[in-house]
Amino acid sequence: MKTAEILLVEDEEHLATGIRFNLVAEGYRVAIVGDGPAALEVIREDPDRFDLVVLDLMLPGMSGYAVCEALRSEDNDIPVLILSARTLAEDRARGFEVGADQYMTKPFDLDEFLSRVKGLLALYALRAERRSIREPAVGVLEFGEARVDFETHEVTVSGESVHLTPLELRLLRYFAGNARRVIPRSELLEEVWDAPGTLRTRAPDQFIRRLRKIFEPDPASPRHFITVRDAGYRFLPEGE
Repeated sequence: MKTAEILLVEDEEHLATGIRFNLVAEGYRVAIVGDGPAALEVIREDPDRFDLVVLDLMLPGMSGYAVCEALRSEDNDIPVLILSARTLAEDRARGFEVGADQYMTKPFDLDEFLSRVKGLLALYALRAERRSIREPAVGVLEFGEARVDFETHEVTVSGESVHLTPLELRLLRYFAGNARRVIPRSELLEEVWDAPGTLRTRAPDQFIRRLRKIFEPDPASPRHFITVRDAGYRFLPEGE
């Protein structure tokens, strides 16, 4: 069985050394780079090498936000755990919007960090295995001013090309296959993120906000991606 390898993107040498020590003690292989461009370069050299990226935000040369956004724009769905001193809600929101799977603030609890690492590695291993049998069979979706081809990943809104990350496409595909039905948040975690339904994360909320920004004429008053209070979310192709 392949030993999981983690890419640690951290410019503070003493912190990177400590994190690496603890990850290696858990049985993982760890590579360290100290800036954004180097992180992208090492991943692009071998896209299948790493199983997880632990990513700082304030990096030389390129921010962690830009690194994560670049990975998702290249359809790389490797799990990304942001580990940052930025603690504001808008920082966390932006992290999820660019495609991060989890967000932790520094200083952090080591046991919680290692638990999240373990969970994300398990998540990545499950994604490829379960995706083909769990995604509803939807070829082309048209709603509002949008057209989405799930086979070619071509997306247009009002005739303009739009890019969706693999996880955004997967979420939209699940909504399309369950149109008009109220979908509990726990179900989205299990079926789209391959995570336990009890997991405490704002990832679904942030990704739905992203879909609203892309597809809704007025994201503040959505017609297609509806929040059903205390129940979940509902996708209405015809609009509310």
